[in-house]
Parts: sequence; C-alpha cells; structure tokens
Amino acid sequence: MALFTGVILLLFLGLTLLPVGAMLWRFFALSDTLAASLTELLFSTHGWELLAHSVLLASLVTLSTTMAGVPLGILLGKVDLPFRRFLTFLLFVPLMLPPYIFAVAWNAFLRTAGFPMETLSGLGGTFFILFAVYLPLPTLATMLFLRTVPSRLEEAGRLCASWPTVLRSITLPTILPGILLAALIVFLLTLGESSVPMYLHYDVYAVESFVQFSAFYRFDTATAATLPLVAAALCLTLVENLYLRNRTAFPRHFADSDTFLRIDPGESKYPLLLFTATWTTVTVLLPMTGLAMEAGNFTHLLDAFTTAFDALSRTLLYAAAGATLLTFFGFFIGYTLFKHPFRGVEALDAVTIFLFTLPGTVIAIAFILFWNTPSTNLVYATPLILLLGYLAKYAALTGRLSFVGLSSIPPSMEEAAQIAGAGWFGRLRHILLPLAMDAIAGSWIVAFLFILRDTDLTTLLYPSGNDTLSVRIFTTMANGSPETVASLCLVMAATVLLPASAAWIHFIGKERRR
Repeated sequence: MALFTGVILLLFLGLTLLPVGAMLWRFFALSDTLAASLTELLFSTHGWELLAHSVLLASLVTLSTTMAGVPLGILLGKVDLPFRRFLTFLLFVPLMLPPYIFAVAWNAFLRTAGFPMETLSGLGGTFFILFAVYLPLPTLATMLFLRTVPSRLEEAGRLCASWPTVLRSITLPTILPGILLAALIVFLLTLGESSVPMYLHYDVYAVESFVQFSAFYRFDTATAATLPLVAAALCLTLVENLYLRNRTAFPRHFADSDTFLRIDPGESKYPLLLFTATWTTVTVLLPMTGLAMEAGNFTHLLDAFTTAFDALSRTLLYAAAGATLLTFFGFFIGYTLFKHPFRGVEALDAVTIFLFTLPGTVIAIAFILFWNTPSTNLVYATPLILLLGYLAKYAALTGRLSFVGLSSIPPSMEEAAQIAGAGWFGRLRHILLPLAMDAIAGSWIVAFLFILRDTDLTTLLYPSGNDTLSVRIFTTMANGSPETVASLCLVMAATVLLPASAAWIHFIGKERRR
C-alpha cells in the first residue's frame, strides 16, 4: 500500500512540481540577460505601473466579490427560497465559461444597445467582468461552509435572538476561515488572469508575461514577469497552510439536508426571490442574450459549429483525458491526506494549492522551458504536455474533493474488511471506491469543466495545429467578424453548459431521493 501510493505521489510531484522548480531555479542562478530583464521590469516605470494595476484590480475584485458573495451565499444556501437550486446554477454559469467569453458577451450586448466599443475598456470594464466571473467562488464557499456550522449552536442562539443576530454572532464567525480562503483564491486567480485584461486593454503582469512569451518569444523577459505572480502565490499559499488549512480542509461537522437548519423568510420570500432572479438575469442572461443577438441567425451558428468541429472534438477529448488523469491522481492525493494526516503529507496538499494558485501562464512557461529538449520531444510536441499542465493546475480540486468523499466513509467499514482478511487492493476495490463514487464522479466533472474553460495554459501549451475551441475563439477575436466570434462563443457555452446541466440535474435528483 505505502509503496504503491508513494510511487504515484512521487510521479505526480515529478511531473508537476519539478518543471516549476526548475523555472524557479533560474531565478536563483540568474543569467545576465535574465537579471537585466528582471531589473528592468521591477525598477522601471512600466514595471511599477504593472504592479499597481495588478494589485488594484485583484484587490477590487476580491473585496467586491466577498462583500456580495457572502450574503448571496447565505441567501441561496441558508434561506428556504423557491427555485434556489435553479438560481444557483444560473449564478455559476460565468465561472464555468472561459472568462473572456463574458467580456465578448457584454461587449455584444452593449453594442446592440447602442453603446460605443470603448464602454468596457480599461480598469472599469475589466473589474466588472471579473467580478461577475469570480462572484460564484465566495458564494460557493459560503454555501459549503454553512453546512459545517453545528445546528445546535444556531438553535441555541435562536432561543434568545433573531436570525440576523445569530448569523452575525455565530454563523459568520464560524465560517470566516472559509470566506477568507475563497478571498485568497479570488485574489490569486484575478492576479493571474490575462485573457480579459488583454481583450479590454488593461495592462497587468499576467498580460505582460503572456505577450512577451507568445508574441515576441522573449523567454527571459516573460520569465522575469512571472516572478511577482510566483511570489504572490507562494506567500498566500503559506498563509493558507499556516492559518486556514486546519479550519477549512478538515471540517469536524458537515450537515446533510435533514439536519441542516434553514431560515424561513416568511413574507420576505418573494421580494428575495425577485432580487435574486433580477441579479442572475442582469449578470448572466443579458450578456448571453447579447451573444445570441450578435450571432444573428441559426445559419451563422451552424457555420461556426461546422468550421470549429475539429477544435471542438479536440476540446472534448483533451478535457475527458485530462479529467481522467486528474481524477486518478486526485484520488490518491485525497487518500494519502485521509489516511496519513501528518505534517509531511500536509505539504503535499500545500503543493497542489500552490500549483492551483499559480497563473496558467506561469505553469505553461515552466513546462515549455523544462520539456523543450530533444530527449523529451515526445512530451513537448504532443498533447501530453497539455495534459500534464492540466494535472499541475487542477490537482488541488480533485484531491480535495476525493478527500471529502473518503472522509464521509466510516472507518469501521474498512476495519471490518481488514479483520475479515481483505487486502488493501480488495478494500480499495470493494469498499473505498464504491462508497466514494459520488465524490470521484464529482471530481471528474469539476476537472472536466475547469479544463473546458481554461485559456491561458491551453493557449501556450497546445501542440501546433491542434488548438482547442477556447483557443480558436481567443485567436479569432483579433480579426474575425463579430458574428463569427459570437457564434463560436455560443458553441463554447453550449459545450460547457449541456454536460454541466446534466450533472447538476443528476446530483440534485440524487440528493432529493435520499
């Protein structure tokens, strides 16, 4: 058992962390050109402008999404609201799509409404789009961590206080670590986002690194531009590991639907429903309507589907293969954290969080620098490098989900099988895997959807002539007609939302039958 899982985990670290470590080593063994690029970037006026823009944008998005996402998470996760499951799914649509698609969608809507093209340009438009894209993260964190609050605490509070007082004095302080974790993730994801700032002409570090590498092939300048992003990911991962991990990764209590205490809104039910429906309409349905209007007619949509069918096929193939790879390694990461929760193993979880918080551009540059050698051309020149990039970027998701699923299995079941003489593979096959199947399926679906929406990593790592649909849309935006771009975006939206809707309906139906 220990040997088998140890080999898998060492293979994971070698395939994911080693390329990033090799790139970091370049920072410590600076060449003359790299040192000059780093000095020019960090101490020039342009470098300070990039830093100010990046920090300002990330801070604004983090603060606003947290302030709006927490009450929205309480509303959708705690209040007994009609159609709350459907509204929750709609709210999560921006997170499931490539971020730049919502920038294109809002531009299309504003253009059809008669607004000038420059309406969304700069800081204001970039902030608005990323606010809509990342708002679901603190909302989801609030909804999940509300389940970790023991009902007896809230029931005791309700004996002498109203629900607003209970939420303010008991519920919110209890879930504060989860809210802070979501805020950290939003900050780092915004800091590393390049597609939306690039499309809306707002210069940040992630755009600088992407452009220097993809457009000018300046390896040293691009590598130097990743240093602030790597430093931010390291610092915030350290904060998460030291102060938040034990309060968020290992919840002592997780209520099911029967024991979860909900708020009866009474006469406020329909005003709250109207507010939530209006919010989702403005943030989701209006921009998607703009895309449909700009696409024009079904003929444009059919033409876009036909011309992009090869990219769509590769997108689904890469997403399925990457999700399978992530689910396999994620299961054993989660299993190791579940069975051996000591400090050395906890470092594995910190590694996956660090890789997840690294911008896709940084991981892509690290992998290209590492694998672009004659002896490793089998990896560099094939889709394998893309799959390994996905493994590095999203292993934290499947690892955490697998850990949660395994934690719900009573230890007595595996112990009974061991007493009966079942070996480790037998216990794994007949007990752990079947009982954790919901979590495993959920982790596969999450990985599949995140790979579908990935742009930065895929744009730099896809093999020549084998682009994905998200990459094709991103490159078509430069010189394609608005109708073509809008039609391709609708095809991408359907590609993501159809399987996401099916998975959502399946798991909601399964929860209701319990």
